[in-house]
Amino acid sequence: MVVKRLRHHRAVTVEDPVSIDLTDDERLLLVRGFLQWGGPAHATDALAVLMGFDSVEDMYRQCRRLSTAVEAGQPLSRRDWRRSLISTEIVFASDIFGAGYEWSTTTGLSDAETMKTLRQLQRKLTMQARVHNV
Repeated sequence: MVVKRLRHHRAVTVEDPVSIDLTDDERLLLVRGFLQWGGPAHATDALAVLMGFDSVEDMYRQCRRLSTAVEAGQPLSRRDWRRSLISTEIVFASDIFGAGYEWSTTTGLSDAETMKTLRQLQRKLTMQARVHNV
């Protein structure tokens, strides 16, 4: 288990829950992104592992769990926030593995609004969940 120390000398793990106050648009983007995996988007085991999952099967299972949690506004671990962001970035942008060109058709979200919301999520998750340090 990876353990980081904060200034207060309290051990914080990547599995500790972190509440992030997402906007409705941010929540919608993550949920729509999760739903693309196993639909129009297909990962390989290598890509799933790169995103922090054990396998493609694990990724699809975790995406269902994460989608439910994000939709309900539940806290996620720093690791889960990181996996959520990475999987959304890839499923949006990649035409090989993700929805890519078909994103707006399959999600109902335009590329412009997706990019704007994705940048907000990147800033928020970097600052509040410290997803770069997982």
